[in-house]
Amino acid sequence: MELIFEKTKEGRKAYTLPEPAKCEPGVPDKYLRRNLTNLPEVSELQIVRHYTNLSKRNIGVDGNFYPLGSCTMKYNPKVNEDIAALPGFAKLHPLQKEEDVQGALKVMYELEDMLKEVSGMDAVTLQPAAGAHGEFTGLLIARAYHNSKGRTPTKVVVPDTSHGTNPSSAHIAGYHVVTVKSKDGNMDIEDLKAHLNEDTAVFMITNPNTLGLFEKNIEEIAKLVHDAGALMYMDGANFNAIMGVTRPGDFGVDIMHFNLHKTFATPHGGGGPGSGPVGVKGHLAEFLPVPVVRKKGETYSLDSNLPKSIGKVKAFYGNFSIMLRAYCYLRMIGCEGIRKVSEMAVLNANYMKELLKKHYNLPYDKICKHEFVLSINTFKESGVRALDIAKRLLDYGYHPPTIYFPLIVDEAFMLEPTETEDKETLDLFVETLIRIKQEIQDSPDTVKNAPLNTPVKRLDEVTAARNPVLKYEKKR
Repeated sequence: MELIFEKTKEGRKAYTLPEPAKCEPGVPDKYLRRNLTNLPEVSELQIVRHYTNLSKRNIGVDGNFYPLGSCTMKYNPKVNEDIAALPGFAKLHPLQKEEDVQGALKVMYELEDMLKEVSGMDAVTLQPAAGAHGEFTGLLIARAYHNSKGRTPTKVVVPDTSHGTNPSSAHIAGYHVVTVKSKDGNMDIEDLKAHLNEDTAVFMITNPNTLGLFEKNIEEIAKLVHDAGALMYMDGANFNAIMGVTRPGDFGVDIMHFNLHKTFATPHGGGGPGSGPVGVKGHLAEFLPVPVVRKKGETYSLDSNLPKSIGKVKAFYGNFSIMLRAYCYLRMIGCEGIRKVSEMAVLNANYMKELLKKHYNLPYDKICKHEFVLSINTFKESGVRALDIAKRLLDYGYHPPTIYFPLIVDEAFMLEPTETEDKETLDLFVETLIRIKQEIQDSPDTVKNAPLNTPVKRLDEVTAARNPVLKYEKKR
């Protein structure tokens, strides 16, 4: 398929504009462009066909099963898109007067209330733009809290089964990170005890963890953390497995973030859009970013009068259109639906796990939550790795799952079917993985050279990562 630049014919265009008005330009001369932009010159029909054909080559959740472990790539109801596109929402400006945007403020206020209810938190900020941004925000709140108590602890403790963004966020927030080892898929309590002391600011846990296993000793863990004077932070990226069943605020969590673009069925991927609200218990509410949404009678307002606030963490009030989609999702499914989502996500994962463990190595053979991790280390003699199987899945029309994470599993292959997939889809995917196993035994080079049937074959991933954009020079 040609690049759109390769379709260029000089002078061809896809638009008709009126003659410009005879007036002085409003932009100072020093800011005016001196050279023409290197844009393709094509007709409207060429544009439409080019991008339509490109879209047919994509693998996405609307067209394919997308079992991207630890990322909850589930179906986004299209009614949410329709609601977000309503002019009364889509054409708002964040600098409008409060009396003109009461509907938007009501949505934000009620979404905060719903997130508080489902999590057991006492206050929520909707500002953070993504999960990792929520982690960073939570850590700033923790620092402000400790400083208010005259404390300056420097350490954040993180289990080796947490999401990789946890230690990264802690480093960016200026903390020293200490890792706690796991034991049989769950955190080693004795190792945790050895690392908790008066210098611990926060203990960050992902629960369920990245192996898809629930930390059954979570209440004991929370007590140990609090007895050391630290706060407990929970990464809520795996909340899709437990919402409606248990609440982090009830088992000892002080701070958590939500991934609206994972758990609450809003668009996900491609660098955005995203939203990572943060919930806190009451003793931390005064440190939330400003402004916060208040309600007095039937009137909503934005309050920036929080003297101990950590300040703003995002321009304006966050990604409103994503909040709106999550609000619609929660209103649509209700309390019973929230629990059903978790139950079906867990059921689907365990069903697929039980079928695949007969053919692939399952390092932790336990009842999982929403996801599970296989190890592809049994095929090393044939030279096949997790990456090869992931690439071969592309030939069968499936987006590959997360691989090589978590690091504690050799040749990790993480699968999350989500609650939105039916049994027939899961069965077909399992049959495909069994077929790939047979290919490894009969013709390993087929798998090692995959993908074979995609528009772009095996890439040099190191070069792609280091040089993600190749400049294309338009030929005249």
